[in-house]
This record gives sequence, structure tokens and C-alpha cells, in this order.
Amino acid sequence: MLQQKEGFKGQRLVVISPEVIDNNEHNPLTMSLYATKIGLFPAVKYHFIKKDTGVDYYILIYCTSGEGWYKVGGNTYAIKENHYLILPPNTPYSYGADRANPWTIYWIHFKGKLASSFLSLPIIPYQILPEVDSRLQDRIDMFEEIYENLELSFHSNHYNYASLCLFHFLASFKYDSQFRQIRNRDGIENQFSQKVIYYMRENVEHNLTLDQFAKHFNYSPSHFSALFQEETKQSPIKYFINLKIEKACQYLELSNLKISDIYPKLGFKDAAYFSRIFGKVMGISPSKYKEQERNV
Repeated sequence: MLQQKEGFKGQRLVVISPEVIDNNEHNPLTMSLYATKIGLFPAVKYHFIKKDTGVDYYILIYCTSGEGWYKVGGNTYAIKENHYLILPPNTPYSYGADRANPWTIYWIHFKGKLASSFLSLPIIPYQILPEVDSRLQDRIDMFEEIYENLELSFHSNHYNYASLCLFHFLASFKYDSQFRQIRNRDGIENQFSQKVIYYMRENVEHNLTLDQFAKHFNYSPSHFSALFQEETKQSPIKYFINLKIEKACQYLELSNLKISDIYPKLGFKDAAYFSRIFGKVMGISPSKYKEQERNV
């Protein structure tokens, strides 16, 4: 099996120097929790890591798309989109990306006196459901804030700030319901459209009509359409089609499925119509897109 440990297209990572870590292990602001390495691996086909004796740090792996797996304690688990896990130190493990649908993962190596507080047992994948108040983008924004400050970790203030932000970031996983409730308490802009979009994503493989959407949400078609357009500036059906094409792009780029296999999975009954809609949204044909993305 072809396996690759590093050098992925679009990868990002920051390694904190031993000097910075040594200087902060006894810093009151950082000694409780601090990062030693952080990164993003997008669609990392052939990604594989194996540590026969474990490591001396904790590892958070957050999968935002695709699939992967990990093995610990003699058991192998699948990790799918919107799953995360934290691996403890001093524990043999291995993990890697699914070959047909490789994962995109945000990950952090971390240590500190309170690091164990964020470990959930048993060591299994935990799911974060994409709901109206799930705050998935807020979590990614926090990751980016930590990442950008760790890029400047040679400056102690940036490292201190990143370490304090790490508490919030890890807490958003361990206390996911509380993380969501704050947004829900304050109210969510565009709550109606977010509910609809979530329902669309859940049914992207079906060929739903405006009448069916409206009936599901107990509105007349005209009222439903007006509410959705007011918040998104797009018609419901146009938005739904765009989600289908977005999913088609994922299949074309990240799987070995043929175009003839993809369009029926997304509710298109006719290949020519699928190609025409795809071209209208993406500006090129499905076959050209597949060729273009596989060669970069």
C-alpha cells in the first residue's frame, strides 16, 4: 500500500521550536496547556502515521470532510466527516486517511499540566452534528487564530495568547453542547435559512422540488421561497442545485467514481442535463474539472 507521511498538496503546519517550549513550560500563562505543533492536511490521500511506543503529547484530530481511521488498544475505528478524537500520550497508535475518500483534518499536538482534562474516554471518535447552532465555522476561526499566533511563537506574547486560546478551542469539543447554547441563547441570524440548508445537505442525493421543501417546513411555496431569498439572496432551488454541484466536485476530486456514477447519486436523471448544470455553475465540464483538479 502506498503510504505518505508528509508533503501533501495544500498542507499547512507550524512546529514550535524546543527553545520556545522550554521557555514556556514554567510560564504561569502557558504551563497548564500549550501547543507543540499544529496543522491542516486537506484531502490527504495516502496519509499514514504509526507510533509503536506512542508519543509524549496529546493529539487532537478533527475531520471536517472525507474519512480516515485509527487504531489504538488493538481496535480500529473509522473517523468520518465532523468527527474528532484526542489521542493520549504514551499509547501506541496508528492512523491514516481513507484511500477512496481521504480526510481533511485540523490537528494539534498539545501538552501541559491540564492537558489530560480534555481527554475523553473511551478513546473513540466523537461526532459533532452540523445543526443550526453547531458553530462549526466559529471553531475553525479559533483554529486559525491559534495557528496564526503560533506562526509568530518566537514572540512570547503571541505564544501566550495562542496558549490561552487553546483552552477555548479544546473546550468547544469537550463541552460542545455549552458551546452551542451560547449562540442559541443570543439568537442566530438567518436561523430559518440555516435550518433549510442543513435539510438540503441531508437530502442532497434527492431530487426535491420547491413544493416538497415548503411542505416539510409548513409554509406555502411562495412564502417559503420569499423567506429563504430574503436571508440568502438566492432562490431555494438554485441554492440546492449549487449544493449538489459542490458535492459533485468532491466526488470528482476525491473519489474514483466515474461521472456516470456521480450524477445519479445526486438526483440527476440525465447525464447531459447534469453536465450542462455543472458547466453553468463551475464554468467547465465535469470531465474537464476532474482532469484539471487531478493534475494540480
